[in-house]
Amino acid sequence: MSVTNIVVGLIKTMRPKQWVKNGFVFLPLVFDFKLFMMPPLLNTLIGFGVLCFLSSVVYLVNDAVDAPQDRLHPKKKNRPIAKGIISVPLAIGWAVVLGVISLSLAFWLNTNFGVVAAIYLVMQIAYSFALKQVVLVDVFVIAIGFVLRVVAGIPLVAAERFSPWLFVCTLFLSLLLGFGKRRQEIVELKGGNSTRAILREYNLPLLDQIIPIITTGLIISYSFYTFSAPQLPNTHAMMLTIPVAIYGLFRYLYLVHVRGEGGAPDELLFRDRPLLLAVALFLLIAVWVLYVFR
Repeated sequence: MSVTNIVVGLIKTMRPKQWVKNGFVFLPLVFDFKLFMMPPLLNTLIGFGVLCFLSSVVYLVNDAVDAPQDRLHPKKKNRPIAKGIISVPLAIGWAVVLGVISLSLAFWLNTNFGVVAAIYLVMQIAYSFALKQVVLVDVFVIAIGFVLRVVAGIPLVAAERFSPWLFVCTLFLSLLLGFGKRRQEIVELKGGNSTRAILREYNLPLLDQIIPIITTGLIISYSFYTFSAPQLPNTHAMMLTIPVAIYGLFRYLYLVHVRGEGGAPDELLFRDRPLLLAVALFLLIAVWVLYVFR
């Protein structure tokens, strides 16, 4: 095996395409009215990089642990570790090195950020070894990971006007994406019993009850945020984002239930143009309201 193949394999296992998930760390920067302040912006950019490397540590460990099961999966069998391009010891060794460097940088950047980053890493490693086998808990751990990304951004910008409603919205949104992904995995694998034991604990009727509940909670929570959060401009102009947010949610549900494309939400965002435009429009309106109507 050539060095080039090994390096490419390590990079693929680190999954840079999924680093977009760490963009949640920017929420405190944007919603605390500090998007155009250079020190908070630089801190958040560095924090984003740290979280990207920490998430890659988790992917390396997860793929090393799941290699035997991944070899039975129609798509995951092509992952570098499952395919034998990267050995398990090499993946774990690189994960340790990357983890030490990332956590050191996190604590150097900000102590509180470092603590949150360490909690995130420990929780995700626990997920890789055990928690992903516990029904419902597996998705909640993933969702809490997104909330921790938001929490991690707060000390980086010394946030003072960040609404707690956004933690609730982040939790509901990540739960929706997590259960949507579980649903698609069941559809694609027709039960998935041969590859992932946790999928035996789910079925479509259960998920088709959970998903509407979460969607309703998300819409209500975000709507309450737009007109009740004291940090927002008193014009209630943030309510302009509600129709766009609801369209984005409904578009995602359409893709999951009609098109059967909910397996990888991060990839779906850039593959489906209407969904991407909805997210972009939502962000543009939100920034316009936050920074023009102040």
